[in-house]
Amino acid sequence: MRKPQQKRRVLVSLAALLALLGIGLALPEHASIPVAGATSKDWHAKSFWYEPWGASGVHKGIDIFAVHGKPVISAVPGVVLYRGQLGLGGNVAVVIGPKWRLHYYAHLAEASSGPTFVRSGSALGAVGSSGNAAGKPPHLHYAVLSLVPIPWRYSAATQGWKQMFFLDPAAVLAPGH
Repeated sequence: MRKPQQKRRVLVSLAALLALLGIGLALPEHASIPVAGATSKDWHAKSFWYEPWGASGVHKGIDIFAVHGKPVISAVPGVVLYRGQLGLGGNVAVVIGPKWRLHYYAHLAEASSGPTFVRSGSALGAVGSSGNAAGKPPHLHYAVLSLVPIPWRYSAATQGWKQMFFLDPAAVLAPGH
């Protein structure tokens, strides 16, 4: 009698997991620029996937330039997965938002403490030059990664397989996206 109960539990768990995945993919993103008062003129439109780019080889995000200390805000509602130090990124914050996408905020002057659940526009830190941006003009490195691979984005370019996961943040921030 235990086998049918175990199968039922597995099926219920699988159905719940698929429902959660589906809900996450269906949520609208409506991302906003993650630096208070910034506009699309504050980053170079062709900097995403630019190479050669230092130790990482390819630039997998955009750099939004602003005055040191300008507030960095969450581009989307979500859950803060990490705040702290992370190698080349220095002071960082990582938020998982709609569509199962990670929003990565790097080179912060400091990552502010705050709630685990954030709304779009919630404070995450301040623009800075931490990590491998030390000595460079203050900016926010902003990257968007999909946890669900997008196979048709694969290319033969340098690190082209990673294009299945990294999205152009400028396109994510575009109105109507």
